[in-house]
Amino acid sequence: MEALKLSEIANACGGSFNKEAEITGVSIDTRKVKPGDLFICIKGERFDGHSFAEAAMEKGAAAVMVHSPVSESLPAVTVENTSNALLTLSGYYRSKFDIPLVALTGSVGKTTTKEFTYLVVSSQYNTVKTLGNLNNEIGLPQMLFQLDSSTEAAVIEMGMNHFGEIHRLTSSAQPNVALITNIGVSHIENLGSREGILKAKLEILDGLKKGSPLILNGDNDLLSTVKSDDFKIYFYGIENGDFKAENISEENGSTSFTVNYFGKSQKITIPTIGIHNVYNALAAFAVGFCLSIPPQQCADALGKYAPEGMRQKTVKAGGITVIEDCYNASPDSMKAAITTLANTEGKRKIAVLSDMLELGSYSDEAHRQVGEMAAENNIDLLFTFGEASVNIAEGAKSKGMKNAFHFNSKEEMTAALLDTLEENDTVIFKASRGMKLEDVIHSVYDRWGK
Repeated sequence: MEALKLSEIANACGGSFNKEAEITGVSIDTRKVKPGDLFICIKGERFDGHSFAEAAMEKGAAAVMVHSPVSESLPAVTVENTSNALLTLSGYYRSKFDIPLVALTGSVGKTTTKEFTYLVVSSQYNTVKTLGNLNNEIGLPQMLFQLDSSTEAAVIEMGMNHFGEIHRLTSSAQPNVALITNIGVSHIENLGSREGILKAKLEILDGLKKGSPLILNGDNDLLSTVKSDDFKIYFYGIENGDFKAENISEENGSTSFTVNYFGKSQKITIPTIGIHNVYNALAAFAVGFCLSIPPQQCADALGKYAPEGMRQKTVKAGGITVIEDCYNASPDSMKAAITTLANTEGKRKIAVLSDMLELGSYSDEAHRQVGEMAAENNIDLLFTFGEASVNIAEGAKSKGMKNAFHFNSKEEMTAALLDTLEENDTVIFKASRGMKLEDVIHSVYDRWGK
């Protein structure tokens, strides 16, 4: 972060300050405070940062930002609301940098698309990207504060649960390229309908500079209808798009395809499988086009992709193949996982699935559809646990799948799975993060090695 004066920060946030100080970083966690930081006292549901103001100063913070009284001896900026001021300050700081900033969102696939996009953009520019799950109103500002004089570009992910959230994020990030991966049913409980989700995702345009590129999935039924006179829309897809993937083939854990665009073509090979990853890579290639990055350079960058965390990471464990894909789950990503499993080599194909959270009244039907799809894709064995996942097993059975089993606990399911696994099986694990399917994965590795 480039240095800011406390007086400048106060002016940017519409607040007041009691004494001058120089700020070289921003922190909201006393465990991570560094000398020269501005410690912003965020009031959350469980903790109030104002209680840690003095502790932050003792660790070297140069000043604090508050909206409740603290010791008058502390150098402080006082604002109306520190959470709002965090976003406001990050937007002010971002405005100091005349660099390309790519903002992306979507119901599913945004983190993997972010990683693909980062590879493309960073092949040309010194690039900052969103780390981990820092894609909300607390996390995104922390990423913007990572910009400094050496930064040439940024790739920023935006998540949301409610209307208005992406509006606030994009207003701070001020992107000059925007990307929406798809419109599914994630957070439909809060947003009412897929049309509501589309409306919430399109808030990304509120901070996009007029005339900038807007990159959309042309195969998504809702995104394909988006029109605008204010932005240059590019569609990507397999069925429809300005950037269209053809000649798709999977072999030995990699996927190759040709992207055809504006009378040109480029061969791409990515070291992962699944049609959804073709879409993710296509989106990143389109970003590269918009930033004038040479096509072969984009292709070479995409070929360096490596899955992070538990996002469809393929592991050889003894004599079996494990696909770790339980970082999170939605109906769309569940169906993509089943398609991936169906197209992966293995003596038997086994799906270990658990609940998708935050689906509200749509939950039972969404889980049932996942089970039906597992049966229709000829998955050999299905293991589920979780209150909602009984509907996955029932959906599979309704379509004639005999080897669909639901368990009352994770422990019971784990024991049954370990008794069932045989050499050359391929097994995929998929569920929302809160179901902690990694516990089952670790048991498999303990038995089969890794």
